Amino acid sequence: MPSLSHVDDEGRARMVDVGHKPDQRRVARASGKIRMAPATVALVRENGVKKGDVLTVAEIAGVQAAKKTWDLIPLCHAVHIGGIKVVGKLEADGVTITGEVSGTGPTGVEMEALTAVSVALLTVYDMCKAVDKGMVIGDIALLEKTKEALA
Repeated sequence: MPSLSHVDDEGRARMVDVGHKPDQRRVARASGKIRMAPATVALVRENGVKKGDVLTVAEIAGVQAAKKTWDLIPLCHAVHIGGIKVVGKLEADGVTITGEVSGTGPTGVEMEALTAVSVALLTVYDMCKAVDKGMVIGDIALLEKTKEALA
């Protein structure tokens, strides 16, 4: 099993030095879901939630969160983000959020994609909590991460 890179020889947390790594094009995709009551799904579909358009607000929140990941997660590096796409999809039992982040640098953007999805889902929860106390957020997962050398 590989050792944890964020822990030094004495077991203390540390930020990994990526200064020696070459810049590469990096892409990461993540997704997650919030399950809700059918009546809540109907309210979202009909744009009947008093706080506004749930999917649009959640998508914007996800974009903002991806840009702030390094500020939220203590040992994350500030990365150069080239693009962020967050999409909310209404389904029969809730909302699925997918996030994709791309950028160029010496370290990946998977934390940015996961943060985008997490905050977008929390935003859906916040916007719908007045009408649905039983919502459950879950299935947050990294779907894919890639890197390729720059030309």
